This record gives sequence, structure tokens and C-alpha cells, in this order.
Amino acid sequence: MTKKQKKNLIRIIVAAVLILALELIEKFVPGYSDITFLSRPLSFWLFFIPYFVIGYDILKKAGKGIINLKPFDENFLMAVATVGAIALGEYTEGVAVMLFYQIGELFQGIAVGKSRKNISALMDIRPDYANLVKENGETETVDPDTVAIGSVIVVKPGEKIPLDGIIVEGTTTLNTSALTGESVPREVRADDEVSSGCINISGVVKIKTTKQFGESTASKILELVENASSKKSRSENFISKFAKVYTPIVCLGALLLAVIPPVVQILFMNEQPGWALWTDWIFRALTFLVISCPCALVISIPLSFFAGIGGASSSGVLIKGSNYVEALSKVKYLVFDKTGTMTKGVFEVSGIHHNSIEDKELLEIAALAESYSTHPISKSLLAAYGKEIDKNRVSDVKEISGHGISAVVDGKKVLAGNGKLMKAENIEYNECHSVGTIVHIAIDRKYAGHIVISDVLKPDAKEAIANLKAIGVKKNVMLTGDAKSVAEKVAAEIGIDSVYSELLPQDKVSKVEELLNSKAANEMLAFVGDGINDAPVLTRADVGISMGALGSDAAIEASDVVLMDDNPLKISKAIKIAKKCMRIVYENISFALFVKFACLVLGAFGIADMWIAIFADVGVMVLCILNAIRVLAVKKL
Repeated sequence: MTKKQKKNLIRIIVAAVLILALELIEKFVPGYSDITFLSRPLSFWLFFIPYFVIGYDILKKAGKGIINLKPFDENFLMAVATVGAIALGEYTEGVAVMLFYQIGELFQGIAVGKSRKNISALMDIRPDYANLVKENGETETVDPDTVAIGSVIVVKPGEKIPLDGIIVEGTTTLNTSALTGESVPREVRADDEVSSGCINISGVVKIKTTKQFGESTASKILELVENASSKKSRSENFISKFAKVYTPIVCLGALLLAVIPPVVQILFMNEQPGWALWTDWIFRALTFLVISCPCALVISIPLSFFAGIGGASSSGVLIKGSNYVEALSKVKYLVFDKTGTMTKGVFEVSGIHHNSIEDKELLEIAALAESYSTHPISKSLLAAYGKEIDKNRVSDVKEISGHGISAVVDGKKVLAGNGKLMKAENIEYNECHSVGTIVHIAIDRKYAGHIVISDVLKPDAKEAIANLKAIGVKKNVMLTGDAKSVAEKVAAEIGIDSVYSELLPQDKVSKVEELLNSKAANEMLAFVGDGINDAPVLTRADVGISMGALGSDAAIEASDVVLMDDNPLKISKAIKIAKKCMRIVYENISFALFVKFACLVLGAFGIADMWIAIFADVGVMVLCILNAIRVLAVKKL
């Protein structure tokens, strides 16, 4: 609890004790009810003590609203209803209404605090300082804002990584839970990219910065979270507009209920005018006011969205606003980019075929021949070889554009490249039926075999598509610039419904436009991507979902939802969270309106008393708040 909440709890306890004491005195002290002061019963004055203890802040807010000519809010309704009830002699009921209202407010504060914890946990990723390595080799503690791109910083065990960069020295384990929601530590070493906000667990590392502090991952995440609450959903906007119109109407309704029925009874039903007649209808009007207070809706609906965004953030899913929560819950079409989204975006050796020598030997020769190249294919061969290259074994390296490489390895002439290279050198080779990039190897003009290099599927890609189908996604589509054979193979492996290949960025936008025009108006289309070329499509889709860990800044900026660990399983989890959030929102709206209108009718006919009014206002509000914080339970989704 915060200090303010503890203070309110103490006020609630003190007021409750005072009310109970006054009730006991009135019941058990002989002659007490006959004591008067200034022509009013003593109880009338004494009950104002607990009333002011529990309600002084509500009265203050109501007074400010009247002064500012904006009186019609829940504070005004509470003030009029409770003061009126006490004036009519219903002391206990009047003070009880204010007491239970404050209990409801306390519940709200605790609920908001609980959901805020998930988001405030993200605020812990903000680094306080950076250990900058100066030219003389010494380190200086500086503000992260002052560190330039290309600087070298030192991060010790227990410290947060202050800026994005690449490790240039050392190995360590990182706690990435604040960014990704995953508790499994990540091992990193030299040449690995690291993001700001991660906590260094074990070793000392030196990092060369690649971004300024304002552009770093931590800053971007904090900016997304801070701006999330400003983007309201249709449901929230409806409730805000509803409350503005609803409150003045019920105030007018209460006034008419207090005046018209007794006037009609006096004029047309020959009732004798008297204070008792007016008292009955005024008390009904005050009960009507308490019942009509829209607290349950005004508080619980925004709280549901706030809790939903908080629960998602704790799972490594950043949703940029409650409007995107609502849109995400209606997603029926999902369109995926391939590379970096459903695949790792990293080329790896996936097979060695038709070789006349041992696999290890063929891979070693290919790695040596490609050791001077910076091409991604060459890097994948070197990574697969996994040993330090002795470049003294390699000479006379020639890169043949569009074909491959010629080199002398251990005194033997090696050709490594595609089929065009083999044809150009008149070397017979075996075609490969595997999908991927094929590197053919010839040694002293004799074919030695070929190596298959392909973009590896993410381990959870197939399960992710199955999960999406299970939660009601109608169609999964993949768009890619890759060759048709590669695209169709990936689509078949993971269960994609439709695939479109060899597309340019503008072609992807056109395909998304086609799908948007073919779907129903109440159905949403989401696009999932990670690259700069995906930014236009992310913007055009109803919901843009980007991969945050490896995704480009442009993609993250253009998207509405960011998956912080690039795991495609998080897509279905984000949709489940959104659906749960919207289900609870609709439950709260339906329940609150049903109870309110039922009790309003009962109150108008004098059937509902002030205690039923308390349930219709505070009871419904507490129940709706408790229902709203269920959104935070997202681990099992």
C-alpha cells in the first residue's frame, strides 16, 4: 500500500468505529435519543464527526467542481445524496454511503497499484549511469545521455547495460526478463549484440555502443509504455462520453422524482400536503442519486485496459494503447513476413550432400576457401566449421562475381560457388533437391560435393501457427521476397494457409490491401514483421506486430504491438490477453448497467432503500474492479 492508501484505510477504520459506537450508544443508553442541541437531535450533530472523517475530501472535490462549473461527477452525487440523507434523519445510511464509497476507492487504488507494478517493473530498466572508457584506458562514470556512438563502456556484474551495443571483450550472462518477460538467462560473448536495460549477471564486459541513449532499446520501451495510456479504445471513449451525458440526466431525474410525484399527489389525488409526503420522495430521489453513480463503469473499464497492458508487458508483449488491445482481440487474419519472423534470419549449414570426402573435411575446405569473404554465406560456413582459421593455408583467393570463389587451399585449387561456377569451369556436378542456397565444391577440378545453406525456422514457428488456428484466426498468410521454392517449403513446414513469394515491399502492401478489402468490417488483420522493408505494411495493417529484439527501429516505430523476445508464440498470447481483457470489459459494462437500471427502477418505486443503493454503487464498483484485475493473470494463457 502507498502512504495515501494507508491513510485512507485508517480513516475508514476510524469512521467505522465511530459509526458503530454511535449506534451502540443510541441503542443501549436510556434517554439518549431525546437529547437535542439547537433544536436537532444530538445524534444529528455527532454523526457529522465520522462523516467528515471519511468524506471531507469528497466534499472538497464536489465544491471545486461547482466553483469550476463542472459539478456533474461522482463526488457531486455522493455529496448531495449523503448530506441529504443525514438532513432527513437517516444518519447511519448517509455516513455509510460515504464510508463504503471510500472502501471502493481504496479497492480501486490497490488494483491500479497491482497492475502498475507490471509496468513499473519496466521502469527499472532505465540505467542511471555508464562506465565510459577514456582514451588513457581509465573509466569514468557519466550520464548515459552523454555517451556518443562508437564509445566503449564497461559493464560490471549487477549493473544494467546502459546503451545498445556490441560486446568487444569478455563473456557474461544477461538477465533479459525486464525486456522479454523470459526468466532464462542469455549467454553472450564478443561480437554479440546486446540491448540496454538487460542486467549483467556474471562477468565484466566491454561494449562498443551502436546507438545514442535516446535511441536505445530501454528508452524506446519506456516511451512506448508512457504513451500507451493516451490511446483510448472505443469502449473507453464510449464510457467517458456516456458518463458526461448520463450524470446530468440522472441528477435531473432525481430532482423531478423529488418534486413531481408529491405535487401530483397533492393536486390530483387529494393528498394532504406535509413534510412526511415530501420526505418520502426526497429520500427516494437521494437513493436514486446514489444508485446512479457511474463509478463502476468510469473506474473499472479503464482499469481493465490498464491491467491488460500491464499483464502483457510482464510477458514481454508491449501494446502501445488500449485501442490496439481492442483491435487485437478481433484479429481474424494474420499476415507474416518470413525472414526474421518465422525464421531466425540467420543462414546455417543444413546439409552436406553427394560428397566424395568426409563431411568435416569438405566443410573445412569450404570454410578455408571462403575465409576472406564477408558474404553472409561465407560467414555461415565459417560458423559451421567452428574453429579458428589458419589463413596461412589459403592463397590466391579470387572472388568471381555472381558465381563464387576460387582459392588455393593446402596447395590444391578449390572452387566454391553455385552451379554457374561449375558450368563455367566445365565441371560436372550434382543438382540438389533440397531448398536453400547450394555451395558446390570442386578440388583440383574434381567435384567433391555440395553444402546446403538455409535460413533456419524458429523452433516455435509451427506451434505458433497451430495456436493461432486454435484461438480462431481464420487465415494465416506469408509474404516474402524469397524464391518460390523456399517460401513454399517454409509455409508447408509450419502450416501456413497461403504464401506469396518474390515480392518487393510495395507488393507486400498491395497484397495486404487485397486482404483488407476481402475481410468483414468487424474483423481485423494483423501483420507481423521485423525489417525496415516491413514498415509500410505494419502501418497499413489494422494491427502491426513487430519483433522487438532483432527487429529494425523502423519496424518497431511503425508497429502497434512489439514482441520483445521475437518468439512467434507470443502472437497468440497477445491475442489471448486482448480477448480476455475485452471479455472482462464487456462483462463489467453489462453487469454494471443491468444492476444500475434495475435498482434505479426499484428506487423510484420506493422498493430499494439506501442499503441497496450502496450495493448498486459501491458493491458493483468493487465487484467490477475485482473482475478487472483478473486480466493480470496471464501466465497460463
